[in-house]
Amino acid sequence: MKFFTDYTSVTFAGLDHIFNVYSTFCEFSFSVFGKEFDISIKFYGLIIAFGFLLAVLFGGRIAYKWKIDLNKMIDVLIFGTVGGIIGARLYYVLFEWDYYRIHPGEIVQIWNGGLAIYGGLIGGILCAYFTCKKIDLNFYKLLDMCGMSFLIGQGIGRWGNYANQEAFGTNTAMPWGMYSDKVESYLLENQYMLEQHGIEVDTFSPVHPTFLYESLWCIIGFFIIYYICRKHYKFAGQLILTYGVIYGAERAVVEGFRTDSLYLGDTNIRISQLLSAVIAALCLAILITKFINLKKHPVPYNPVEELPADKDYEVEDRLSKMANERKNNKEVKKLQKAKIKEYEKKLKGEGKNGKAD
Repeated sequence: MKFFTDYTSVTFAGLDHIFNVYSTFCEFSFSVFGKEFDISIKFYGLIIAFGFLLAVLFGGRIAYKWKIDLNKMIDVLIFGTVGGIIGARLYYVLFEWDYYRIHPGEIVQIWNGGLAIYGGLIGGILCAYFTCKKIDLNFYKLLDMCGMSFLIGQGIGRWGNYANQEAFGTNTAMPWGMYSDKVESYLLENQYMLEQHGIEVDTFSPVHPTFLYESLWCIIGFFIIYYICRKHYKFAGQLILTYGVIYGAERAVVEGFRTDSLYLGDTNIRISQLLSAVIAALCLAILITKFINLKKHPVPYNPVEELPADKDYEVEDRLSKMANERKNNKEVKKLQKAKIKEYEKKLKGEGKNGKAD
């Protein structure tokens, strides 16, 4: 087994230091029935998996606080994850079909990148919706929980793009401008495509580290939504709508810097930028409408579940306590009777002894 088998030297304009960024964690091979298989584990996948794990742990914690059935949550997690991965890949492949129809064998190679976040969200949410309908789980409350978890996963997962040296932007003179051989190679190979879309880049100059912009925006967004959840949570669906505003606004801005955007046909319209702006505007409009209605007709809201099953458990608990109290009372009474009898016998014995004397 070999670790850290390749690296790219990365520099930032404002830092007098060279960072060796590895894209491969380890490589090994094994044989089955005489056939040898080569396995390569990429940092891209490990980082995304780590972000996903933290998002799941946080979601599980919130589910516990809100008294949501964890067994149902696991069902949603399994189907939502599968749907998210499939959706993320299909979205990317669909808008890069000119390439993948020539290289169909690469469609399943998600470890090399090519997972579109919006495709993952669409696929995951659709699967989660149908799963919630099947198992009778509050879909809007689930989305609120996911809104916070998504931002954790996205904030961490974007560093997978750094490991692969992808998803960067156009040239910048700012101190955080990034440069590497992989960046230069990509810009040289895609210069014609970029010119077609009106983008001019100097292949030997630093570029915007857009992965960093999105990572920071998502992490800050998580704390904003978590604060709203703790202090200003008014209705089911509020947190996912806030997520739509925060992430939609971020992507609409940052996507404009990127050099690897998916475009709408032969136009210069970036699909993710357009979709992000629409999502942000729509979510903001719904939020404003909901708050106006709540101001006119206030309704108290508590995200904690109060299921019939919980009430049954409370009744059973009370009955059990009452039964124990009765049982204890009976035992106390028995002890009292026994002591009274013992005391009466003692008195009779003393009386007899008194007569004999």
